[in-house]
Amino acid sequence: MVTLSLKVLDKNGNTICVGSGEDFVDLVCMRAYEEGDSIVLETSRKDIYINWQVDDAMGASFVYLKDNVSYEIPFGEKRISLSPKVFSGDKHYIYAEAARQDEIEAYRNLALNPADQHRDVPCFPHATANVETRGESVFAAKNAIDGVRANLSHGAWPYQSWGINRQDDATMRVDFGRNIRTDKVVLYTRADFPHDNWWVQVTLRFSDGSSQDFALEKSVRGHVLTFPEKEIQWIELCSLIKADDPSPFPALSQIEVYGRNVL
Repeated sequence: MVTLSLKVLDKNGNTICVGSGEDFVDLVCMRAYEEGDSIVLETSRKDIYINWQVDDAMGASFVYLKDNVSYEIPFGEKRISLSPKVFSGDKHYIYAEAARQDEIEAYRNLALNPADQHRDVPCFPHATANVETRGESVFAAKNAIDGVRANLSHGAWPYQSWGINRQDDATMRVDFGRNIRTDKVVLYTRADFPHDNWWVQVTLRFSDGSSQDFALEKSVRGHVLTFPEKEIQWIELCSLIKADDPSPFPALSQIEVYGRNVL
């Protein structure tokens, strides 16, 4: 068993509410969030698979924790990439649960993490990029692993995406924090035509030193990219070749990486 503790802290580190339990803990916060508030998850063991829900309107995330993690409640511009229902009101339900063995062993989208953050955290999967359009939250790399596939527009939720700011050497990485085996990636490229351009070729680069090029087409549907199974810790999307189109704005709505954890 693992002891789990959840806390909501204010900007000064004062505890608003707290709860703990063995293998499962939930917490009801009866207070409107204020800027500077955070949700903290502490575990008695590290390197552990957890299902945790930082907000009932966001849903649970299957994550791998290397250490205790703090989730900063977003406000202002940082909120527009999330559903307006998230973190709203004065009643909030939070929980964390140790993942079951069948969940850990399952073939699934291992890139999915609605609760990823735009900063270094010991919580995986985690998305980063060398560029994000104008530094705006609606174009952050983490949007591409939040599970929202909507790609027929751009901007505020549910049309947040990873935007590359017209940069030819744009690269995005999904880090898993441990070894996984994968044989399939699905890309949902943004398809707000004619505003958007699209990529005719992309490269997947893997932590094992290998890489593979894939041809894409103009489509609103997911691009399914398959390859021989690889054991990796991270994957990068890079060498993005735009189509010959007047629009300078290709973007990525979602990346899904299917596989299993290495146990």
